[in-house]
Amino acid sequence: MSDLPALRVRIDSVDKRLLELLGERADLVAGIAAAKHREGLSTVDPERENALLKRVLERGAGNFPPEAIVAVFREIMSASVSLQSEISVAFLGPAGTYSHIAARTLFGYAPTYVEAATIAGVFDAVRRKQTSYGVIPFENSTEGSVAAALAGLLDGGVKIRREVVIPIEHCLIGHPEGLPAIERVYSHPQGLAQCREWLHVNVPNAQLVHTSSTAAAVREARGDSVGAAIGSALASEIHRIPIIAERIQDQSQNETRFVMIGTEDAKPTGTDRTSVAFTLADDDQRGALRRILGIFDDADVNLTRIESRPRRGEPWRYVFLTDAEGHRLDAPVASALEALTAACDSVKMLGSYPRYPRSRT
Repeated sequence: MSDLPALRVRIDSVDKRLLELLGERADLVAGIAAAKHREGLSTVDPERENALLKRVLERGAGNFPPEAIVAVFREIMSASVSLQSEISVAFLGPAGTYSHIAARTLFGYAPTYVEAATIAGVFDAVRRKQTSYGVIPFENSTEGSVAAALAGLLDGGVKIRREVVIPIEHCLIGHPEGLPAIERVYSHPQGLAQCREWLHVNVPNAQLVHTSSTAAAVREARGDSVGAAIGSALASEIHRIPIIAERIQDQSQNETRFVMIGTEDAKPTGTDRTSVAFTLADDDQRGALRRILGIFDDADVNLTRIESRPRRGEPWRYVFLTDAEGHRLDAPVASALEALTAACDSVKMLGSYPRYPRSRT
C-alpha cells in the first residue's frame, strides 16, 4: 500500500502549523511597530535583517536548501515591514531590469515598486520623499563604476544604506529567427560593453542602439522584427519575448554592485564599508594624493577602492572617491575622516553601510 496519502496528510499538518506561526509572528510585528512608533524609530532596519539572515543560515533547516532559506525569510521580513508601514522603492525601470532584480533581492515582493526612467530619477524620487528608498547600479566587475550613480551621490541629499551584488547573465532577446537575421541590437551602454566580443563574433554587422536600460531595450526589440535586445531572463519573461541566446556576456564572472539609497544613515554592524569623496586643495603638487592616502594607512584603515572623477566646472581637477573598511563611527575610520577633513579642500560622506557578504576562492 502506498505511503503517499499519509505523507500528504502530514505535509498538510505542517503547512497548517507554518500558517499559525506566521500569524503569531505578524501579531508580534504589530507590537514591534507600535513600540517603534512610540520611540520614533524607522520601520526598516537592514542591519538587523542581515543579522537575522546570517543566524537562520547558521541554524539551517535540515535538507531545505540554504538559498531557499534566504528567499523564504526575505519574503517574511518584507511582509513584516509592509505590516508596519507602507514602503516604496524606486528603481531604474521598466520592470525586468537588473535594478529591478536587485530591488526585489533587497526588499522582496511586499513594497510598492516605482519605476524611474533614469538613475537621476531614482535619486529625485528619494530626495523628494516620493519613495522611501531607491536602488541604483553602482559598479560593474568588468566595466567599472556607473557615472550617473556617482554623480547622483556627489549631488548629495541621500546616503548609501546597503549594498547587494547581483550576477549579470545577459540574454539576447527578440523575434528574429537566428543570428543572421538580426540587424539591430538594443541595450544600455553597459550591457553592450559587457557583451562587446560576443557581438563582434556573432552579429558583426548589427547596428548597436543605446537605450536607457536593458528592460527598455527589450521593449524596443518587441516591435522590431529584425531587432534584438541584451537583457535579463526576467525581462524576457515579463515582456513575453523569446530568448535567442543565453549567457552572452564576455566575462563569465560578471557582477554588478547595487546600492540602496535613503535619507537615513545606517548603524554600525561590525562588518561595514564607508564610501567617501574628497577634493584636494593642492592636487597639482607632487605627492599630494599620496599624502592624503597615507592618512588612512596611519589610522590603520584599509582602502578597498579608489577612483577619480572630473570636478564640475573646474577643468583638469578631480574628485576622488574611496571605499574604506569599517563604519564612520568606528574609532579608526572616525580618526581618518577627521584628519581627511582637515587636510582636504572638501570631504563628502556618501554613506556607511553593511558590506555584502562574499566568498572568495
